[in-house]
Amino acid sequence: MNQYMVEAGTLYVVATPIGNLLDITQRAIEVLAQVDVVACEDTRHSARLLQHFSISNRTISLHDHNERQRQEQISNWLKEGQSVALVSDAGTPLISDPGFHLVRHCRQQNLNVVPVPGACAAIAALCVAGLPTDRFTFEGFLPSKQGARLSVLEALKDEPRTMVFYDAPRRIIDTVEDIISAMGEDRYVVIAREITKTFETIHDATASELLAWLQQDANQEKGELVLMIEGKTAVIDDIPPIAKKTLNLLLKEMKPKKACAVTAEIFGLKKNDLYALTLAEKQD
Repeated sequence: MNQYMVEAGTLYVVATPIGNLLDITQRAIEVLAQVDVVACEDTRHSARLLQHFSISNRTISLHDHNERQRQEQISNWLKEGQSVALVSDAGTPLISDPGFHLVRHCRQQNLNVVPVPGACAAIAALCVAGLPTDRFTFEGFLPSKQGARLSVLEALKDEPRTMVFYDAPRRIIDTVEDIISAMGEDRYVVIAREITKTFETIHDATASELLAWLQQDANQEKGELVLMIEGKTAVIDDIPPIAKKTLNLLLKEMKPKKACAVTAEIFGLKKNDLYALTLAEKQD
């Protein structure tokens, strides 16, 4: 196997394992070993990863509180021909982790930015959840305060796509209670906890069943957690046949979103219900 060689003046956005160190890619190891500097969300955390793979490169911190200051320093290094790897504590940088400002700044400076793909908790959880994956929305971390969290969930109650969130395990019971309040006790929910780690747990149930399960086992309030909520499905029987016929005729002449919007306006229906209907019929 030929060794991968890093390019001068390049920022590498490197995904690292979310738990099991065997999930690191060979390319990631070679990039981390060859770059001039590794920019870490937490240098102490990344030091353990680098040490495990016998990598003794220079590291600097890049986190939410210093990213804007670091971006100038790093972009200057890149202009001088140095190479830099960006890593977060686990998974893919920028996905609810630092790095957005740096990457945007580098691209605005016409500097080379290269992805080194690998583990991502949201995608790893989604692919084993048994929820529709042809279309989904990633919503990041839910707010910690109940009022704000409820507002987010209520705004998404009619969302037809699968919804993916990160949440703190210590407040997962409160979150599921809010899902019940905003979306109903029968909404289908999946949690994926400690993915790739020793106590990996994937559990699916209605919101009310999930709440009871969580309340019976305090261990489920520990570790890293991905929360997934099934999108609202259209109540097809409640859509009048004339509305379905109109929608099908409009779909022949315009894009689905526009056809659903027009049909909804004519018959006083919800656009999201009509759009979910078009997805269901397409899958059938």
